[in-house]
Amino acid sequence: MLDWMLLAKAAVMGIVEGLTEFLPISSTGHLILTASLLNFQGEAVKVFEIAIQTGAMFAVIWEYRAKLMHTVRGIGSDPVARRFASNVLIAFVPAVVLGLSLGGLIKRHLFHAVPVALAFVIGGLIILWVEGRHKRLYGAMDSRGKRHARVETVDDMTALDALKVGLLQCLALIPGTSRSGATIIGAVLLGFSRKAATEFSFFLGIPTLMGAGAYSVYKHRDLLRMDDLPMFVVGTVVSFVAALLCIRWLIRYVSSHDFVPFAWYRLVFGGLVLLTAYTGWVTWAD
Repeated sequence: MLDWMLLAKAAVMGIVEGLTEFLPISSTGHLILTASLLNFQGEAVKVFEIAIQTGAMFAVIWEYRAKLMHTVRGIGSDPVARRFASNVLIAFVPAVVLGLSLGGLIKRHLFHAVPVALAFVIGGLIILWVEGRHKRLYGAMDSRGKRHARVETVDDMTALDALKVGLLQCLALIPGTSRSGATIIGAVLLGFSRKAATEFSFFLGIPTLMGAGAYSVYKHRDLLRMDDLPMFVVGTVVSFVAALLCIRWLIRYVSSHDFVPFAWYRLVFGGLVLLTAYTGWVTWAD
């Protein structure tokens, strides 16, 4: 018999995952806090939170299917396609190495409300600093009103650029930091245009998060039951739909806006969590 309340909670988690995965506001942090508020706890839920990221990644694959198919077909003959695939692979490797080495330690000590909230606040301050610096360096406009950055598109990237973004992605192992925040804002700091930084973060998320989801499900398969399948299906499907809407909105947004509003969101949201934790107004589950 289906537990409709459980499925409703899974749907809410899917919405949160899909809407926050690609924004620089930390999907993991939001999932941890949302699960605490919903009293959505347990070992299977921890696997669920990672597995539903796959739904968000399928949204990227669907939205950029033409680019991805062109890359696959052109790896043997097209230098641009080969360089793009190589850059994604180079950026992916650091997260694999550090994730396997430190993942368990980080989950034991940092997957709690207060560390997440602190990461929100620190990340917000970093975004404000990076955006200020980016505007000083790349703020001049040409005669057509366009800003120019060192890396205008993902095809302009070098292998060294990819490695640097990959190392920055490792900061997202700290919950509340935001994988998208670390890669997008980090790439902007390295001289990427906002659109190039955002799109490369999308592409890098495909192997990173799908790999993490598959690994988590396999590693903790003994914790899962067939009864959990509807919860996983609902969360993944809802995450896909929410992420697809978010991707399309974000690409339009970054064409003419900066990330400063997300910085202020992080500061306010993180501050509220710290305040409620300190005063006891909300009992955040560990």
